[in-house]
Amino acid sequence: MSQFRRRLISFAFLMLGCIAVNAQIITPARIDSLVERTLKTFDVPGIAVAVVKDNQIILAKGYGVRSLNTKQKVDENTLFGIASNSKAFTAAALGILIDEKKLTWEDKVIDYIPEFRLYNPYVTEEFTIRDLLTHRSGLGLGAGDLMIFPGKNNFTTKDIIHNLRYLKPVSGFRTKYDYDNLLYIVAGEVVARVSGMSWEKFIETRIMLPLGMTRSAASYSRLKDSSNVIDPHAPVNGKVQVIGRDLNASLNAAGGIYSNITDMSKWIMMQMNNGKYGDGLDKVLFSSDVHRAMWAPQTIIQVGDSTTYHTHFAAYGLGWSLSDVMGYKQVSHTGGLAGIVTQVTLIPELKLGILVFTNQQSGAAFSAITNTIKDSYFGMKGIDRVRQYAEGSAKGVEKASKITGDIWKTIAEQQKSATAKINDSLFMGTYADKWFGDVTISVKNGKLWFDSKRSPTLTGELLAYKGNTFIVKWNDRSMDADAYVLFNFDNSGKAAGMKMNAISPLTDFSFDFQDLDFKRAESKENFK
Repeated sequence: MSQFRRRLISFAFLMLGCIAVNAQIITPARIDSLVERTLKTFDVPGIAVAVVKDNQIILAKGYGVRSLNTKQKVDENTLFGIASNSKAFTAAALGILIDEKKLTWEDKVIDYIPEFRLYNPYVTEEFTIRDLLTHRSGLGLGAGDLMIFPGKNNFTTKDIIHNLRYLKPVSGFRTKYDYDNLLYIVAGEVVARVSGMSWEKFIETRIMLPLGMTRSAASYSRLKDSSNVIDPHAPVNGKVQVIGRDLNASLNAAGGIYSNITDMSKWIMMQMNNGKYGDGLDKVLFSSDVHRAMWAPQTIIQVGDSTTYHTHFAAYGLGWSLSDVMGYKQVSHTGGLAGIVTQVTLIPELKLGILVFTNQQSGAAFSAITNTIKDSYFGMKGIDRVRQYAEGSAKGVEKASKITGDIWKTIAEQQKSATAKINDSLFMGTYADKWFGDVTISVKNGKLWFDSKRSPTLTGELLAYKGNTFIVKWNDRSMDADAYVLFNFDNSGKAAGMKMNAISPLTDFSFDFQDLDFKRAESKENFK
């Protein structure tokens, strides 16, 4: 067979393959049906979805309602908190400054923030701009996140930078992936100090403005028009309802941006064009070298033995998660705030981008939508993603409910027993943690009570459980974050300190109670 005929036959088979795959590509009508089913299955009030293909927005649509209170509809311009999808903007901001020769990825953080300190002096001296973005610091998963989450607290960026020195590492420097938010806040401060403007202003003027992201802002408080914004929702005692919005200016560089699927479509098209944008891609936001660095593996992430998409490798780049799916490179990220979760997924070789924003904290919902759309472009048939994620979610909830249910049953039995009475005075007082500050244990209306001074959302009743272990039941029932409180005692039999751990396996990792180590502090307050 001649080489020409071989090429011709190969081309024919290739075209047949393309036709076969294209014939299965999901239609807008099928996406409508998919999203409506997802809304009901996962009890999500509102979802916005965009699909970008070959530099064209082929779908941008809202579904459901912005708020269960107002019943106003979600549309393509409805604003969501994109949460940790903000991290890619922080990486891009640093990349722009690198293109301007104002810093490099390998510069030391202490050269720009002299007061920056980590627990280990060697790590402090060696810590680079790149290290801020790669989740390989040696700190544990979500270490110190209680300074930014829940959002109603009074920790400032200055506090966070100072308190990093008290967080003990759990692994060797640059040896292990553990997702981190606080170091992105430090990265945002680097942007501010190098550029001479706030991180927020830099993002809005140097990234959003050029791309035409006209409705977006670097934080909720900076929105020019907040008339079309979702309310966050979460299950409260088994029923989904509107909850308070997480607002903490310190977290912006890690997760503060508000945007919509229309504006974010412009952002992902620029990303899939290696930093270029505009008519004819004649404008450049950042160089191809910077873009290559952001999408290059920096920290290895372990994957399971087998996945639906035959994923063999995964890594974190600079503000992006990276993996192989069905032989293609996938660039993605998720984001979560109280009552809001979002997902951005890019398959650059297919020039395919998928955005799914929701106003309820069900990651299963965005995964079901994103993966169903991906499946259609990969020519994959016969997988019901909504059912798959619903079953997985149900198993997780069942497991968590068993754990928490057993605890509440034990507590109820304890409360019926006359021998279960405790001496409250042994526990009452002020307890201090080096980075989180003071909490008080007092008696309110005859109940032992936990109050954080710097994070007032963390307030709730302390209930005797077993031995010297109590359970703190938070007043805010939208937080699936009730925790064990384990007291230790001094020689007089009085509580000298306490440690904490989340109860439910579904508790968000940002409730990093395990990193706290409280010691009784001297106090002039009278708790009697």
